[in-house]
Amino acid sequence: MRVVLDTNVIIAAFAARGLCAEIFEVCLAEDAVIISEHILTEVQEKLVEKIYLPKDTVQSIIKYLRDTAELFKPEKVDKSACRDKDDIKIIGTALSGNAEFIITGDDDLLTLKEHEGVKIITPRQYWDFLRQRKGE
Repeated sequence: MRVVLDTNVIIAAFAARGLCAEIFEVCLAEDAVIISEHILTEVQEKLVEKIYLPKDTVQSIIKYLRDTAELFKPEKVDKSACRDKDDIKIIGTALSGNAEFIITGDDDLLTLKEHEGVKIITPRQYWDFLRQRKGE
């Protein structure tokens, strides 16, 4: 699968052990994770400002993401596609990277459910999808 992990999912993965951490690990191991400079910048800022991780740790995380994920420049998306203008870049990243899913906890994105063939789902929905796919 080709997936975009929204910033909130990546942040949650480093904030605590739980579903987002599991999704993060599974996606990096089994999927093609699509990111953009916009996502990397948001992740870097939030890990320092909200999670209070040391800057050198954050730099290591950003480097790891650069090394393991596929970096794309977001496609231009009409501003009317989503009510939060910052989320336009997430949609654009998914489109430019031919992602099948955007995995997010952001209600502004989740209300869309889909955009131009890209499914927009919660981490729990993706986890359930993976379990179904593996026949569990």
